[in-house]
Amino acid sequence: MSSSKPLGGRTAIVGTGSRAAMFVRGIVARPKSSVVAICEPNAVRASYYNDLLTSLGAPTVPVYKPDQFKEMLEKENVETVVITCVDALHDLYIVPALEAGVRVLTEKPMTTDVAKCRRILETVNRTGRHLTVTFNYRYNPVHELVKRTIAAGEIGEVLSVHFEWLLDTVHGADYFRRWHRQKSNSGGLMVHKSGHHFDLVNWWIDAEPETVAGMGRLAFYGEEAGKKHGWARSYERARGSAEAKNDPFAIDLEGDETLKKIYADAEGEDGYYRDQNVFAPGIGIEDDMSLLVRYNTGAVMTYHLTAYSPWEGYRVMFNGSQGRLELEVVESAYRLAEDPQLTGGQIHGKAALPNAGGATVKLHKLWQKPVLLPVQVEHGEHGGGDRRMLSVLFGPQPGEEVDTGDASKQGANERDGAMALAVGLMANESFRTNQFVHIKSLALPL
Repeated sequence: MSSSKPLGGRTAIVGTGSRAAMFVRGIVARPKSSVVAICEPNAVRASYYNDLLTSLGAPTVPVYKPDQFKEMLEKENVETVVITCVDALHDLYIVPALEAGVRVLTEKPMTTDVAKCRRILETVNRTGRHLTVTFNYRYNPVHELVKRTIAAGEIGEVLSVHFEWLLDTVHGADYFRRWHRQKSNSGGLMVHKSGHHFDLVNWWIDAEPETVAGMGRLAFYGEEAGKKHGWARSYERARGSAEAKNDPFAIDLEGDETLKKIYADAEGEDGYYRDQNVFAPGIGIEDDMSLLVRYNTGAVMTYHLTAYSPWEGYRVMFNGSQGRLELEVVESAYRLAEDPQLTGGQIHGKAALPNAGGATVKLHKLWQKPVLLPVQVEHGEHGGGDRRMLSVLFGPQPGEEVDTGDASKQGANERDGAMALAVGLMANESFRTNQFVHIKSLALPL
């Protein structure tokens, strides 16, 4: 954090996809902050967000194009900029905002490749200013419990970690319908999910990654795999396709009010299709990834991400010198073809996934019976992380108390962003070369 003062004040929003709504609502709910400008090339989506401001009792704001970003910062006297655009474009706004002395909050991942990460870190070093990365999963009460338990020494020194994350055939498939399906936009799921998975491990075990070896492939989605396994359809995008109506992997943009307004109704502006066929040719990211990661503490992690599972959730096992800690979270126990399609809220954590399950944290110390630790489970808002993160970063809402507990200590800066990103970047390089990759090869100016 560049100072202990909460973010906010006169705030500009960069990018108006569905994730931006959480920040807009959070800012408007705090009397000392306001949205004063929007930076967005798509006029229809920008108009949707001005309508949202009006519905929240806030005034509409001027809309600036990306090439007017610096003008916007100066003309609107912006104090904080919130960056929620396509991941590969984050650096185009982070760097000039830092240079202008504006406080920066960026969605994770911080950026998508080595050169852009270096550029951001070099700017931080040159200006002496810092940025905040929104690692909202740190604020999830279940994840806080894991952090506290390890930090208290309950399992001794963490020697190894096994981490399995399962994305189901609705949420997981969604990365293959939209701009994330090309690495030039997202860096692939290793980079995109670095903002959740790899940051959590870095934070949980208080360590930084050193070496990564990985294998990844497009095993389920895409044209070739879809034909091989019998799931393939031939349409380009779901909207207007009769074939897509019977495809359980298709998303109905017009069946969700938010998705219709910010994507279907906005297509004429930029030609972006939010509902592309997940079994189309040309998909450039992996859907099945395995990693071996060594940390500077000597701990080693085995990691596996599957984006086509019948259920959604994750299992993490920490093996320590004094025992073992096990976490299991079931975000969606199963999916049925007749279940409602993913809504805008569910995509970005505002609403719970269908058929939500529970969470368990088991502590098993050497020579003792295992103990189930009491957990506070919340569904939606990334396990309650989004709401709690907003209160820490932007200050409490009227009537709320300032958080001085665990959540208040969990803000992340550019180094945290780079360390999470580094695992994904090294994984992508290992996929490409079939070699172990050391963090020194990234030459990050940390």
